[in-house]
Amino acid sequence: MKTKRIFILITFIIFTLVLTGCAVQNGDNVENTYKQISPKEAKQIMDDSDGYIILDVRTQSEYDQGHIPNAVLLPNETIGTDEIEILPDKDQLILVYCRSGNRSKQASQKLVDLGYTNIYEFGGIIDWPYDIVTD
Repeated sequence: MKTKRIFILITFIIFTLVLTGCAVQNGDNVENTYKQISPKEAKQIMDDSDGYIILDVRTQSEYDQGHIPNAVLLPNETIGTDEIEILPDKDQLILVYCRSGNRSKQASQKLVDLGYTNIYEFGGIIDWPYDIVTD
């Protein structure tokens, strides 16, 4: 009977240690990611804040057809491992979008991997119900 209690106690301790180890690892991953928000939330930030960058990660031709006012073009395909001259402040609030949301997610993760800490991805321009400008 005493052996059974010791076995249960040891099993409980091992199980607790395993769960604690998983929780710490998952916590680390949360810090190295971007935040996903809705177009409405992005618009609210644009209306209420200063010092942010709106980043369009589509191609030049897509950008020329229409983009969110004041958006800066940085095609997803050009984001690699090098420093990005137009984004010198890695702690600046950056709002990222593309056409449908796929490339903006890819670009947002690339930016996080490069050390950017304040990335908000808000999907695609096809879901943007607000003003768009053309050049």
